[in-house]
Amino acid sequence: MPSPALVAIALAQALAAGSPGAGSPAPLLPGVIDSPDTEVRPAFSPDGRCVLWGSIGAPKTAWRILQTCRADAGWSKPAAVSFDGPDNDFDPAFSPDGRTVYFFSNRPGGQGGDDLYAVDRDPATGAFGVPRNLGPRFNTPGDEWAPAPTVDGKLIFSSDGHGGLGRQDLFEGDLAGDAPVRGLGPGVNGPLDDFDATLLADGRTLVFASGDLKAETRVALHSARRSDDGRFGPRHALAAPVNCSEAINNGPAIDPKRPEALYYSAYCPALGPGRMDIFEVPAPTP
Repeated sequence: MPSPALVAIALAQALAAGSPGAGSPAPLLPGVIDSPDTEVRPAFSPDGRCVLWGSIGAPKTAWRILQTCRADAGWSKPAAVSFDGPDNDFDPAFSPDGRTVYFFSNRPGGQGGDDLYAVDRDPATGAFGVPRNLGPRFNTPGDEWAPAPTVDGKLIFSSDGHGGLGRQDLFEGDLAGDAPVRGLGPGVNGPLDDFDATLLADGRTLVFASGDLKAETRVALHSARRSDDGRFGPRHALAAPVNCSEAINNGPAIDPKRPEALYYSAYCPALGPGRMDIFEVPAPTP
C-alpha cells in the first residue's frame, strides 16, 4: 500500500486537475467549519440541524467548542456554545436522542486534569443547560477525553488514569448504575495512545485513533469489530483515502443522517485550509 504522503500528493494532484478521485477526503463545510484554525471531531445533532466541533485558534488560546446550525439562508456563522468557558472545552458528542452533549474540560471543580462532562440540550430550541461533571466513576486525576455515547446506554472514552495497557487507553462504562468502567482490551489498546473512538452505524465496528500523540507522528485511524462475546479485535489500520496525514489523524465521527460517511480530522495541507481540518470519506466496510 502506498504511504500516506504519496496518497496525499496523488489526491492533491487530482484536486488541482479538477477531478478528485472517488472517495477522496473532502473538507467539511469550508469557510464555515474548516478554516485556518485547527478543527477536531465534529458532532452532528440527530435532527441534522446543528454541528458542534472542537476548535483551537492561534497558539496559547483555549480550546473551544463551536457550533453552526442550518437556517433558510444556509449555515450560521460559527460561534462558541453557551457552556463554553475560559478553560479548555473540547471533544463534543451528542447523545443518540440529541438531549445531551458530552465533552471534556479542565475547568475547576473536577477530579483533576481533563474530565468528562455532560450538558442538557433542548432539541426544539437548541438551548443548553449547565454542565455537570460525570464524577469519579468516569473521571480520575489524569486525563479523560473524547466521550462517545452509544445507543445501548454506554459511554466510550479514553483515559490515562484508569490503568490499562498504554498511555491513553479506551474504556467503556454504563451511563446508568454504578458498575466500574472497563478497558476495551488488547484488541484495541496498545502501548501508545489509543483514543478518539466512534462506533459506525452497524453498532459493532469501532474506529479510533492510535499512535504516539506526544510525538505527533504516525497517529492513524484504526478499526476493530466487536464479536458476539463483547470483545473487540483484532485492530487494523484503515486504508487510503483515510489517514491522509503522516502526523495526526484523529477525531473520527459519523452523522446519523449520513451513516455511509466517516468524518475525521487530520493535518493534510494539500487538501484543507487549516492546521488540522475535518474531512469526509466513505465509511469503511465492516
